[in-house]
Order: sequence, then structure tokens, then C-alpha cells
Amino acid sequence: MENIVKINQKPSVHKILAHSYATHFLFFLAGVSLDLIFNLKLFKGSLVAIWGFVFLAMGTFLIIWAQKTSRNLKKEIITRETFIHGPYKYTRSPTHWGLFLISLGFGMVINAFFVMIFSLIAFIFTKATFLNKEEKILALKYGAPYVEYKKSVKL
Repeated sequence: MENIVKINQKPSVHKILAHSYATHFLFFLAGVSLDLIFNLKLFKGSLVAIWGFVFLAMGTFLIIWAQKTSRNLKKEIITRETFIHGPYKYTRSPTHWGLFLISLGFGMVINAFFVMIFSLIAFIFTKATFLNKEEKILALKYGAPYVEYKKSVKL
């Protein structure tokens, strides 16, 4: 009886996010692989590498801030303000932005053309594919308060 699959199982936000992060990582690995094969360098000098380190730090900070904020979410009474804490004041998907900044920053630090390009492609692809699904689930789960939040925070 344990092997019976639930047919009407609701999609999980966490499962969608896990797929999004895994897809982002696969794009990152594809970029690294292509850079190892073709070794295209875009920049000369260290200014871009410095900006890359800034993006790495910003992305890391953003992810940690988002995770800490989401752990402290109070779910007793849900209002629009429930969702507007920490980085969620500025973006509905701070971890997604953090991953983008980290992978782009890494590409800038090592001057890796394909890592930078695939970071952008991964960001757009996962946003269009996975984050729209996540937001539909959250809208169904939390109703009007989440829809109001979504209207007020555009990114």
C-alpha cells in the first residue's frame, strides 16, 4: 500500500523552486563547460573582476537575507504586509536574483563569456518557467493578500 501514488497531489512551491535552482545550476555547468572548451575572454584588466566580486557578495547576501526572512514569516493572519519583509519589499524572488548575481559575478571574476551568457539565459528561462508556476500556487494558497502584494512588488 505504501507504493500508491497520490493522483490529486498539489504541486509544491518548494519542489518548483528546487527544480528552478537545479535548472539554474545546469545552465551554469553548461556555461563553465563551454568556457573550458572555447575559452573566450571578453575583458582586459581587473575592473570587471572587481565588479564580479561585488556581484558575488551581493548575491550571497541577498540569498541569506531572503532565507532568514522567509523562515521568520508569520502565517497566523495573512495580509499583504505579511509578504513585505526583508528583500521581499523589493522583489518577489530574491533568491532567484541572488543566484543570478552569483553566477554572473563568478563569470565576471574568471572572465568567462559563456558563464555570463548562460547566467542571463538561466535567469530568464527559470523566471518564465518556474517562478510563474510558483506565483500561481502562492496566489491560490494565500488569495487576495498575495495578489495585492504581487501588484505592489513588480520584480
